[in-house]
Amino acid sequence: MTETVLEKIHTAVEILKESKHAVVFTGAGISTPSGIPDFRSTNTGLWQKNDPMLVASATAFKHHPDRFYRWLQPLLLASSQAQPNPAHQAIAALEINGVVKAVITQNIDNLHQKAGSTNVIELHGTMESFHCPACQQPAKDSRAIMEEVLEGLIPYCTHCGAIMKPDITLYEEPLPVQAWQIANQEITHADVMLIAGSSLEVIPASSLPYDAYRRGSRIIIVNYSPTYLDPLADVIINGDVAEVLPTILQYLISSN
Repeated sequence: MTETVLEKIHTAVEILKESKHAVVFTGAGISTPSGIPDFRSTNTGLWQKNDPMLVASATAFKHHPDRFYRWLQPLLLASSQAQPNPAHQAIAALEINGVVKAVITQNIDNLHQKAGSTNVIELHGTMESFHCPACQQPAKDSRAIMEEVLEGLIPYCTHCGAIMKPDITLYEEPLPVQAWQIANQEITHADVMLIAGSSLEVIPASSLPYDAYRRGSRIIIVNYSPTYLDPLADVIINGDVAEVLPTILQYLISSN
């Protein structure tokens, strides 16, 4: 790491040490070191290969479920095989040490939970569970449904025969009400927002860090690309989250 980056890390550590209610906000960039592709990176991003409205929208699921599940299959495979990377582990350790109070994530890969974070708010849902949009019955065995999808099959409801849907938020769908409410409650208490691996381009989720700023929260951003919130941030570290976050953790623990 360069001397400039280390100076910024030290500043981030001092801000976190002073905080009473630090909240982490994460996006796809925190999971790319675990082998899960993000959505917008040139050449590798999922939306570089597919138009999201054609494969990952409510309309696509309703009218072309085969197309939807062909898109979901490799993403589900990557997520099921992925393991938390040092960035996930550092955030979990910050929670254990009482620094981080909550993780608000745009991701659907369950890696924060695998790493040990306990207060995770999933704004866009999860691929770990399924339900029937027709009769609203939750899947009795989501793991079995995941296996069906990985085998290239379309899962059907055992109650009414309709096509099952993973509990993820598709384009054209609102965010889960409960997750959104809980996230906003965390924002009202946050005195520091640590944004990691998010370009802050997906709305309405990306409005949460700005709402926290308006309420007086300090802002730390760890992300390769610029974000709309950069001009308002206390610290901006353009680096690898899997290197920066563990270093923040290391310095924070050693300074106590």
